[in-house]
Amino acid sequence: MTDDPLIDIRGVRHTFRTASGPLKVLDGLDLSVPEGGFVAVVGPSGCGKSTLTRLVAGLMIPDEGTVRVHGAPVTGPRSNVGMAFQNPVLLEWRSILDNVLLPLEIVPTKLSKPEREARARRLLALVGLEGFENKRPSELSGGMKQRASLCRALIHQPEVLILDEPFGALDAFTREDLWQTMHRVKEEEPFTGVLITHDLRESIFLADRVVVLSGRPARTQFTLEVPDTGRRTLDHLYTPEAAEMLNTLRHQIEIAQGRAPAAQAAE
Repeated sequence: MTDDPLIDIRGVRHTFRTASGPLKVLDGLDLSVPEGGFVAVVGPSGCGKSTLTRLVAGLMIPDEGTVRVHGAPVTGPRSNVGMAFQNPVLLEWRSILDNVLLPLEIVPTKLSKPEREARARRLLALVGLEGFENKRPSELSGGMKQRASLCRALIHQPEVLILDEPFGALDAFTREDLWQTMHRVKEEEPFTGVLITHDLRESIFLADRVVVLSGRPARTQFTLEVPDTGRRTLDHLYTPEAAEMLNTLRHQIEIAQGRAPAAQAAE
């Protein structure tokens, strides 16, 4: 990981035009992610976290401010961004292998067909799905579908991986298992990551920086640096240091929700 920002967001403001009038969701938001970094974004429900991911991916353009990747303004959809969502959105009529390969049918690649298939199989093995390549999505559990969705997001070797609450609908045991899988994946498939989550434990386990957004219209309210402890295990979540970080983040969320005095934000 370097200190130079691969993703740099400055002064971003965005308003949706709705039937009931304008809805301002972002108001002067600043955020940077260094190359190779992994940033988790948390905040009150509806504060604009998913809007932020769409701006980074180039699926939306802000009304004001700049979104830059490698110093270049984002002006449209980017082919070097992989995305995984809470709903895996796998095509039922395709095998798991063919679902993973789907982006390479859309994004140009120099890989031959055997090379593409070999890469897909390697990714599936990395997330524990070896032997399930020819299954249909209906034959897989929710956690297995999310593993396949992650492989699909990584198949074209994206520079940036956006994870929009991909583990939110899973049971606690499956979710924790996938957190550990994500660490293995990042070691084997380096990327710059942006994670949207409501799970504070997930944020400090996966990310090296946690950004708390204020209530809508959102701006950056607080940033927590997560100490580098090497390879993380679930035991890290039960240390005094983890408890302190979680308490800090909970307090910041309460401030963002208006349930704690704003004057305490600097504490």
